[in-house]
Amino acid sequence: MSDLSERLLNGDKRALARGISLVEDDDPAGWELVKAVYPRTGNASVVGFTGPPGAGKSTLIGALIRVQRAADRQVAVLSIDPSSPFRGGALLGDRIRLTEHFLDPGVFIRSMATRGALGGLAEASLQAALLMDAAGKDDVFLETVGVGQAEVDVIDHADSVVLVLIPGSGDSIQALKAGVMEIPDIIVVNKADHPLADTMVREIRGVLALAPHEGWKVPILKTEAARGEGVAELASKLSEHRAYVEAEGTLSERRRRNLMSEVLGIATMRLRRALEASLREDAEVQSLLDEVVARRLDPASAASAILARGAIDPGAAARDDLSG
Repeated sequence: MSDLSERLLNGDKRALARGISLVEDDDPAGWELVKAVYPRTGNASVVGFTGPPGAGKSTLIGALIRVQRAADRQVAVLSIDPSSPFRGGALLGDRIRLTEHFLDPGVFIRSMATRGALGGLAEASLQAALLMDAAGKDDVFLETVGVGQAEVDVIDHADSVVLVLIPGSGDSIQALKAGVMEIPDIIVVNKADHPLADTMVREIRGVLALAPHEGWKVPILKTEAARGEGVAELASKLSEHRAYVEAEGTLSERRRRNLMSEVLGIATMRLRRALEASLREDAEVQSLLDEVVARRLDPASAASAILARGAIDPGAAARDDLSG
């Protein structure tokens, strides 16, 4: 493990890929790797890209990579793809749009399946982003699954959030509703050659005008990602936002919130796993569940009874998880 962490810290792509695989598989060795390199994280600029399916997030990221590489910045991309609810696999098609960067030694691209996780991101995405950060990447781009109105987990993973919309789409109008519209630091209307692009910009301005005007003013940019138009301005706005949150002290607040959410998420996952294992072996709990099925006991009362019995030892949950 010391060899793997040393190679990763030196920017070895294979070590980074191996580390992400370990974390994605929930292998104890992956958690040990994150533990080893964690003190060397916190330097990368983590940008989340979210928006409806078909908005052109992957194409926009590909164009932004060109701009950042021209500035000699090291870039990593983590694309999250929806996985099959039946077999758990994913097509991982977002990588197809980034093929031009595969041979660039300054770019690392990784796809990850959601594996049933809600909110547009995989459970292991923040851990993977930390490993990318430790490997010396200047920019880490997180691309979520195409989101709806409530899938806003990206705000708990990124320093800056870019909402990508496309004019003339019902999904895009849905994205204007509360939820997704509350999280972006920058809004991009992609495919700006569409005749309804200016109309959509006006609609977005109208929605934003209803929100309190404090702090950072969310810019609305028009891009044509397939031709690279407007992408340099996006890179400039991302740099401006990073400078703003650093100057205001809100970057550390964001990261504190993100890391607290991650700690709670991991603790919840481990407790649930240990609880499920305990319940399968507990005859009294099975009897309670039978009462629920027979409609003689409601689910909330059954849950209260299980918790009151102390069916799980939190210390055992942590030990079981670390032992794999």
